[in-house]
Amino acid sequence: MFTAKEISEINNLLIPKNNVVIVTHQNPDGDAIGSSLGLKHYLKTKGIEAIVITPNDFPKFLKWMPEAKKIVIGEYKRKVAGEAIYNADVIFCLDFNSPSRIGILGDWVTKSRAKKILIDHHQMPEQFDYVYSDTTVPATCQMVYHFIQANQDEKLVNVDIAQCLYTGIMTDTGGFRFRSTSATTHRIVADLIEKGADPAIITSNTWDTNTISRLHLLSLVLGRIELVKDGKVAILWLKRSELKEFGFDKGDTEGFVNYGLSLAGTKMAVFFMEDLYEDFIKISFRSKDNVDTNQFARKYFNGGGHINASGGKYFKTIEDTIEDFKEKVEEEDF
Repeated sequence: MFTAKEISEINNLLIPKNNVVIVTHQNPDGDAIGSSLGLKHYLKTKGIEAIVITPNDFPKFLKWMPEAKKIVIGEYKRKVAGEAIYNADVIFCLDFNSPSRIGILGDWVTKSRAKKILIDHHQMPEQFDYVYSDTTVPATCQMVYHFIQANQDEKLVNVDIAQCLYTGIMTDTGGFRFRSTSATTHRIVADLIEKGADPAIITSNTWDTNTISRLHLLSLVLGRIELVKDGKVAILWLKRSELKEFGFDKGDTEGFVNYGLSLAGTKMAVFFMEDLYEDFIKISFRSKDNVDTNQFARKYFNGGGHINASGGKYFKTIEDTIEDFKEKVEEEDF
């Protein structure tokens, strides 16, 4: 957590006359959107109207959250986003560790005169004016709640804040089943439920949103799942042509990699997907126990993240990428 001195300095910046912007990473997920909107609603209770900006669009299944439709999407509204960042006095940087992770916003945020406040749980954060970084916390939404606690403002947590923070914690813990989910996480979740977060409604709004295109793609992926390394590693993949054939929409492949990890005996699952517009392979890694996907992704696939959940990019064909992966994973000791 921030030191007491830093908390005091941050609060001196959080006044209604100052322009506050909240930014999060490229291809925002539940934790990115939940933490950004949760913080926005918290600041609103203190009389501060913050602007949330994302580099690009986010999945439809996250757009039910309160004021999600007010988020400024940089790829669609470059001028609005650029002006907001230029005029900002304070920029909260949530759920990313480097300006390189926020796409077109990165250069603008780096050059901004605003005080930059990082709240993030990824490894190796870069330099910001104020840094709250903790890789043991399973979700940035939980860290936003810790920030609220540090201000002794739990009483200000309303149903809008509770819904957003619960969503981010739920999604980034894989439904509270990842190893980093702690007793503290569950205590915070209990607090959020008492403040008005409804688990049944949030789960339904977020996960019971399948489309025909998503189910067709899932059927295709599961039909050719491959096990390597004596059944310890599951491989799933999709080509660009297949995404187009079944009418892919942003978020349709969310969680596909977890099906590989659900197989008995697997320690790692990896999902390869050709980017819809650019010539690279997007890779999602998931693992169990002490299998470190972060180090593996950093070492071989231009990526990183958490021990049990990471991402990467590779600039070969999908066939060559999968073959390279098979060779590299056989060298790993797990």
